[in-house]
Amino acid sequence: MLIELLTSAAAEAPKNQFGFMEAMEEGGPVAWFILSIMIIMSVGSFYILFTKYFEQNKVMKQYREGRAAFWKAGSLQDGATKFEKNSAWRQLVEDGLKAGTESEKMTDSLESHDWLHGSLARSEATINAKLNGGLSFLATVGATAPFVGLLGTVIGIYNALIKIGATGSASIDAVAGPVGEALIMTAIGLMVAVPAVFAYNYLQSRNRRISAMLSGFSTDLLANITSHGTVKPVVSAPASAKAKPAVAKPAGATTAKKV
Repeated sequence: MLIELLTSAAAEAPKNQFGFMEAMEEGGPVAWFILSIMIIMSVGSFYILFTKYFEQNKVMKQYREGRAAFWKAGSLQDGATKFEKNSAWRQLVEDGLKAGTESEKMTDSLESHDWLHGSLARSEATINAKLNGGLSFLATVGATAPFVGLLGTVIGIYNALIKIGATGSASIDAVAGPVGEALIMTAIGLMVAVPAVFAYNYLQSRNRRISAMLSGFSTDLLANITSHGTVKPVVSAPASAKAKPAVAKPAGATTAKKV
């Protein structure tokens, strides 16, 4: 008997459909439009994160593996070939060589040095600008995504309150569902913004590290060019390069003596 009463009560209870799709339908075309914007923001943020991460890794790897071979080369022209053709380091070397040739045409040694220094600084700035490309999008997403989600929430709550007022029912069952569903948009906005902020700060810190490497390499180039190859930094082989093991002689081998 008790089971039958509980079953009949459950069958008579109002069934409210709450969920993400219901929230989007509640918001209408505006909610779908805002959701599309946040999806574009999220996809764009992760695309920039991964592409920039691999680009930075490539630049730092080229420096670690090519720096020792570059400075051990007979000349800067030969050393430039130790870097890949389109690498940032080869571009800096080639720009420095070009500026060094042009600076020799100047009669004032001070102006010549300033021209060479300025040319290398301009080359550094070009490389840094390329590395920083796309990071402004991450900063924009991190700053605006929560507000875009909040806009979707405001629209969802507004539509929910209009329907509640039209039906004349202000019970917790009628209010909690539509309002709670509208808050999903705010949560989505935060889920888009937080990874973008982390990605921006992480990539910026790596770019600052590369910028310091470029600055040091540019300073060494300037000293080498102005000293006509006399000044060179002391470099060691990269840590990845391991010395070849010595070949052990056979146990019974003897050294031939000269007569």
